[in-house]
Amino acid sequence: MVKAVKPADLRAKTPDELEARLVELKREQLNLRFQQATGQTESQSRVRAVRREIARIKTIAAQNAKNAAGAKTSAANA
Repeated sequence: MVKAVKPADLRAKTPDELEARLVELKREQLNLRFQQATGQTESQSRVRAVRREIARIKTIAAQNAKNAAGAKTSAANA
């Protein structure tokens, strides 16, 4: 069983690392969907875990982008 990634670990990563992980997870999700369609899937729980990890990464990436935009705006106002 694969251990879930904690949000704190994801926040410590750079945007490029998050993007690479997101691409990797999307590929895995595609493979799992094909396995599910052909009835070869071994663990249904992995589909759910991958979907949630994708959502976590997207959420943290959006938060980072928002914080960066906020910092840029506050620096311009100062």
